[in-house]
Amino acid sequence: MIIGFNMAKNDKNVIVGLDIGTSSVKALVGVMNEDLEIDVLGIGKSKSLGMKRGVVIDISATVQSIEKAVEDAELLSEIKIKSVYVNISGKHIQSFNATGRAAISDHKEVSDQDLNAVKESATTIRLTNDQEILHVLAKDYTIDGQYGIKVPLGMSGIAIDGRYHLVTAAKNARDNIEKCIKRCEINPEGSVLEQYASSLSILTEDEKDLGVCLVDIGGGTTDIAIFSNGAIEFTSSVSLGGDHVTNDLAQVLKTSTHNAEAIKISHGCINNELLSDDIIEVPGVGDRPPRSAQRHTLHQVMSSRYYEIFNFINEIIEQSSFEEKIAAGIVLTGGGAKAEGLVDLAEEVFHRQVRIGSPQYISGGADIVKNPEYAVGVGLLLYAKKQKKSNFEPLNDDFLYTAKKLFRNFFYN
Repeated sequence: MIIGFNMAKNDKNVIVGLDIGTSSVKALVGVMNEDLEIDVLGIGKSKSLGMKRGVVIDISATVQSIEKAVEDAELLSEIKIKSVYVNISGKHIQSFNATGRAAISDHKEVSDQDLNAVKESATTIRLTNDQEILHVLAKDYTIDGQYGIKVPLGMSGIAIDGRYHLVTAAKNARDNIEKCIKRCEINPEGSVLEQYASSLSILTEDEKDLGVCLVDIGGGTTDIAIFSNGAIEFTSSVSLGGDHVTNDLAQVLKTSTHNAEAIKISHGCINNELLSDDIIEVPGVGDRPPRSAQRHTLHQVMSSRYYEIFNFINEIIEQSSFEEKIAAGIVLTGGGAKAEGLVDLAEEVFHRQVRIGSPQYISGGADIVKNPEYAVGVGLLLYAKKQKKSNFEPLNDDFLYTAKKLFRNFFYN
């Protein structure tokens, strides 16, 4: 049974993150409380049927997957979803650093107009093929030779320079995702780079200041983002993820990918010390009877593929020129980061400290979404909060107490 509640609805309060991945589609409904924090009031999840490595390969199937996730989130929250912030990823994503410069108006104080002029200067670049700018992320500013300024607004000077991290995406890839959302009669309010969304919910300010590399292991891709001095410096991805681990297991165990995924979740292990001589039952395909397999086989297959993924990521880090700037180490997140013993393997490859990152900075359904697989979804809510903060009219605590109680009862009873 779906438990929900009515809301004295003010659309300004409602924000929705739609995480469209290769393996699953997740819709998270949130509202802003009186403390200007996000309360998660509904979650919907469905199997992703029309995506591959971050891009749409079947519009009809993707629409069906979105509709199912949205419907479940609406039933639980009793909130009609009208608009969403959605993630975007894939090999078509490109990123690079750029600088911009502008004169400070009347040689007085830096204004919003001046900052917009600097930003516009940095984006006057020639894009290749079908690329369009997705994000212009400020790193720091220089005013009349004074470097490293994070908040220049109101400062005095003659000229201001800005350093930015620019992210571009293929217009057709973005258009196809938005087309699928619109066919569900939902407005795609904004598109957010997947690893940037994850970073908002996973990384601490101390990690970003010291220097850290986020590794988001999805179904079809593994995306990375390097932060230093509190700002994003580098982004990239590889076309390998958790689904490749599942496919390897399916081949070796001679079973379906559905069964292989279930076995990976229930019996998968990468840590040698946690291994046992257990024998697991592997369902057959078609009318074939089930077979037996040693848990050691799972360890060998999974370790081999994760080792390959981490080595690709390590090569990218080494080539990024930011290798020496990630003193805080590696943070793993995403649905593919839940394998038992993964931290030890990662530390062996990266030779750095590694932790698993779960979403933070939210309340309401926090216990449920504090799971690496919800890193992107929660990050989308946090991104939306930044974009729409001035329009929020926070809900009262009495309503949110009732809402959160119903939400917990649904998942834990």
